Amino acid sequence: MYRKIKRKIKDGGLRRLGKECAFVWQYIVRYKGAVAFHLLMGVLGIAMSLTGTVASKYLIDAVIGRRDDLIVGAFAAMVGLRVGNILMRSFSSRIGAKLNIRIQNEIQAQVYDAILTADWQSLENYRSGDLLSRLGSDTNAVAGGVTGFIPSLISNAVQLLGAFLIIMHYDFVMAMLALVSVPPTVICSAFLTSKMRKFNGEMKEVYSDSVSFQQESFQNITVIKSFDAAEQFKTRMKRVQTRYKDKYLDYNRFSVRTSAAAGFLSLAAYFLCFGWGVYRLWSGGITYGDMTMFLQLTGRLGSSFSALLGLVPSAVSTATSAGRIMSVFGLPREKTRSEAGFENESEFTLRLDGVSFAYRGGGSVLENINIEAKLGELISVTGPSGEGKTTLLRILLGLVTPTEGRASLIGDSGKIYPLSAATRSAFGYVPQGNHIFTGTVEDNLRLTKPEATTEEIENALKTACADFVFEYSDGIKHNIGGRDKRLSEGQAQRIALARAVLKNAPILLLDEATSALDSDTERQLLKNLMSSGSVKTCIVVTHRPAAMQICDRNYHISDGRAAED
Repeated sequence: MYRKIKRKIKDGGLRRLGKECAFVWQYIVRYKGAVAFHLLMGVLGIAMSLTGTVASKYLIDAVIGRRDDLIVGAFAAMVGLRVGNILMRSFSSRIGAKLNIRIQNEIQAQVYDAILTADWQSLENYRSGDLLSRLGSDTNAVAGGVTGFIPSLISNAVQLLGAFLIIMHYDFVMAMLALVSVPPTVICSAFLTSKMRKFNGEMKEVYSDSVSFQQESFQNITVIKSFDAAEQFKTRMKRVQTRYKDKYLDYNRFSVRTSAAAGFLSLAAYFLCFGWGVYRLWSGGITYGDMTMFLQLTGRLGSSFSALLGLVPSAVSTATSAGRIMSVFGLPREKTRSEAGFENESEFTLRLDGVSFAYRGGGSVLENINIEAKLGELISVTGPSGEGKTTLLRILLGLVTPTEGRASLIGDSGKIYPLSAATRSAFGYVPQGNHIFTGTVEDNLRLTKPEATTEEIENALKTACADFVFEYSDGIKHNIGGRDKRLSEGQAQRIALARAVLKNAPILLLDEATSALDSDTERQLLKNLMSSGSVKTCIVVTHRPAAMQICDRNYHISDGRAAED
């Protein structure tokens, strides 16, 4: 045991466990009033139940002894206490449910905020399914630990102690026999805790992988159908399920064995108490009422002890989930818009001087890039796929930071602002693909400008050649995205363009945003953008000659280097 503790101290296990417990404890402290009231209701219910058990002893003795003067009072006391127990448990359950959902929503909101504001590169270490698992099951586990663990621990401890003291008051030997299973069970629980933690962590990882696979499948269901690859994905799903099943059954086997061992120890203690009670009843040492009370209290003693042992895997699960949530909270945060400090700037020149970039663990993607985009210019960026155009856009949007060189905005005041997440508000962005969210046309556009007027929204749609929206009977109130598959790719692109135009940012970035449009519509749209007054500078990533022909300058990226064409 000493070596095990020493090893845990050395590898940081105890320190990590302490931090996880402190993380859960802060929510208990924050809601201490509600937790205390929830706990009080539970303890009162248990006190009534134990007192009702004692009342049943006197009722039985009164019936057997034909004590008419005691029967009614004992019966009334027993019924009243049992009814009170039910009411207290009901109140406690309702209070616990309200408290649980409040804490769950608070932690979930904090996790969601941490993910959305985390540094983009740090999020690449997590699959979407893993993040969803932390946002869902892990927050549920921590909230359940706050509202369930402490109240359950204290309530069952009160029931255990109360039952033991009552038994000891009436029969000291039986009380000692009832404790036979405690020492070996506690020792086994301490020994198995680390193994429980290991199993719990592995289960959560496997579950996260399963959610990730399912989410990816549903997101790409059109592609799967187009490739006629449904059977292959069904096979993959079976492999994922098999892996989850194997891990689940391993954990279940471990749980069943430990539960069975604890059950046999409790059963042994019960039979010892039962045998002693029968002997005492036969020898006239106790009454029938005493025997009935002992049987009830011994059962409560065993169930309380089992419940306390059952809190061990619950505590392990809560601590594991707390650690997973804490790792999300520990992600580096992006700079906020207010940190940019260019509130008084309205026009910018974009400049990249000797910019190079390499992803972690990978080779160089961009080398010595020199690009300039001045006010009023329409610039195209071309080049083969996989040569760094997407990475270039990530640098402009502050998602990644150059490993060498300087990428910056130069304000009309002459001040230089290094590109980062804080400068992202200076850019409007239209990504590749159909990035339309569930909701109305209006909802989608207001993502970039929540306070926009209806007139501004309609003007942005006209600028983006999205006049088809006005043909809907409900206009900008028309529902799109989500399950609505009626939008063509070209229509979706134009709504995404209108969304970027509405932002009225100094620089507009288009990433293959006109690929689904015909050449004439593409040229007209780019002309509209540059003459709208909403777009001061535009950078277009494209493969299409029609777009390049009307641009002021073109930068061609190849082998990670940029050359002005």
